[in-house]
Amino acid sequence: MENEITDLQIRLTHQESTLETLNQVIIDQQRAIDQLTLSVEQLNERMRAMADSNIADQSQETPPPHY
Repeated sequence: MENEITDLQIRLTHQESTLETLNQVIIDQQRAIDQLTLSVEQLNERMRAMADSNIADQSQETPPPHY
């Protein structure tokens, strides 16, 4: 009986360690997701800013030289 209790305590200790490791992995992954989300948002803002500044209105375009 004492050996069974000791085995259960050892298993519990290993499971707690595994849970802590998995929890840390989840925390690290969430940080990475947050950073990537921020990067994508910043890139989207840059793309919008570039698109607005590089495209002229049709009435402002000069006609091609063959006209």
